[in-house]
Amino acid sequence: MFSVAWGVFATAFGWIVATDFRGAAHRFHAMSRAATPFGGAGASCVGVGFLRAVAGVFGLIGPFVLGAGLLDLWRGEAGPGGLPPVPSLPAWLLVCEALVAGVGLWMTWRRSGMLRREWDAGTALRRAAVVVLTASVAAFLVMLSLGQGGWAVVSWLVGGLCSLTLLLGRRTDQPSAAGPAPADS
Repeated sequence: MFSVAWGVFATAFGWIVATDFRGAAHRFHAMSRAATPFGGAGASCVGVGFLRAVAGVFGLIGPFVLGAGLLDLWRGEAGPGGLPPVPSLPAWLLVCEALVAGVGLWMTWRRSGMLRREWDAGTALRRAAVVVLTASVAAFLVMLSLGQGGWAVVSWLVGGLCSLTLLLGRRTDQPSAAGPAPADS
């Protein structure tokens, strides 16, 4: 199931960013700079072209991983009943994961955080994607703590697809293709 989820996300992300569909590569570059915890406003060490090249590798490898994962599921090699259970994780590891997820969510939801800016941008689709992305982080941790690895992977995939929705979304503060609006005199 992990191969299927990874293949779907890698293929979609790779082709969307590599082809710069609707400015996704430039938007991903800006989002990654804004999400950098220390020094996000500084000069970037990689450019959009490098990100597009790396995304192209993901876009080429993703379909093969997806195909292999689907073949494993079809042949029944994924385990009895479809998905094998994840062994229970130690409590200290779950607490550490919860702390990391909590700090990550706090950083993205604070006033200058990426998810807060996406929420403030306003459309219903973007707000729904932000809510589902946040819920998928919590669901991932809950499913891991319950030993439900298959559902954890599903929540991971749903969160990834919601992040692609945010990556492709149009921002109201970006100029349109026709250029900036004329100023009133």
